[in-house]
Amino acid sequence: MQVLVIGYVWPEPNSSAAGQHILSIMQCFTEQGWHVEFASPAQQTPHMVDLAVHGIKTTTIALNCDSFDDYVAQLQPDIVLFDRFMMEEQFGWRIDQQCPNAFKILDTEDLQSLRHLRHKLKGQPAATHDYHNELAIREIAAIYRCDLSLIISPAEHDLLLNTYDVPPHLLHTLPFMTNVDQLPSTPSFEQRDHFVTIGNFRHAPNWDSVLFLQQLWPQIRKQLPHAELHIYGSYPPPKATALTNTKNGFIVKGWAENAHDVIKNARVMLSPLRFGAGIKGKFLDAMRAQTPSVTTDIGREGMTSRSTWPGCVENEPEQIVHAAVTLYRDHAVWQQKSDACHSILAAEFDKHRHAARLIEKIESVYHNLSVHRLSNFTGTMLKHHIHGSKKYMAQWINEKNRNKDNNDT
Repeated sequence: MQVLVIGYVWPEPNSSAAGQHILSIMQCFTEQGWHVEFASPAQQTPHMVDLAVHGIKTTTIALNCDSFDDYVAQLQPDIVLFDRFMMEEQFGWRIDQQCPNAFKILDTEDLQSLRHLRHKLKGQPAATHDYHNELAIREIAAIYRCDLSLIISPAEHDLLLNTYDVPPHLLHTLPFMTNVDQLPSTPSFEQRDHFVTIGNFRHAPNWDSVLFLQQLWPQIRKQLPHAELHIYGSYPPPKATALTNTKNGFIVKGWAENAHDVIKNARVMLSPLRFGAGIKGKFLDAMRAQTPSVTTDIGREGMTSRSTWPGCVENEPEQIVHAAVTLYRDHAVWQQKSDACHSILAAEFDKHRHAARLIEKIESVYHNLSVHRLSNFTGTMLKHHIHGSKKYMAQWINEKNRNKDNNDT
């Protein structure tokens, strides 16, 4: 198999859960002996992973440029995976034109439309019409135009089925994958100090959570005068680092070279997310480190139930403060929640089980692709109309750029 992955950004597994997820998917493919090439129009970044170490080739591609047609026509991939729906919008019609028999997969990462809707509503319940927004229309259309879409959360899988009536055969739930055979030992309750939170500052839910923590922290610090909150994350803006108050124990640390080390040495992860979508990688990292966490229902969504959460799930400020203080102080409660971490990983996020299911699903659809596509007439119709508009817009931009280059010379 020749697999082409078209990425919205270059993967940064140490910066974001999305970077971890796309890398784990590509590793599933390479473990099958498939040839994987990652291409992206994005600028390269300081924290991007060296994909060559993982046996993955890389190529830089351009938006709205016919050079991609030549590139993909020569590559002739068997499978094309789009990382987020925006890449399907940009390059899907070109794949159909140059490689009509390629099996197209959309990795949604999380539902972008759901995350933006929750950001807009800021905790208020959504009405039926709220889900019918422009971003959702674009995202659901991309799901229909692909042969299979990877959905990271059971909650989002249910939303697609019940709110948008997406046919189930177009969807496959694939959460984060963890190698549960290689979970390291971690420090004890007595060996740990302080609270920790972590998350890419460019991700709006993480930044909002930091601002929320700034409001909550004085109440926690009043009851735990020696505790500190260490805030880690890549790309902290000046407005974030300016929040540091060493005297009060509220410290913005920025980039973490090794996320596991900073999480395993903290006693509690404190991350009360007020909006977002998908599965939050920080809590998976906390479970690997056997670090109990305090979060909200948004934070734990798609991972496990309230009753089995390895920590505390609260939504109101006073309850979050109480849960954080109790979990930090009470050794017995802390130990119970810490002990639950690895069992949840084994039950919900075992890499071997999910990787096997993914490959089985891909091979099943791939070998029956023509029949599979016959049952997706809506997708065929959308490709006919939507790709036409994208195609002519891209060609207009390409010609405009070509004329500009000629005039410059």
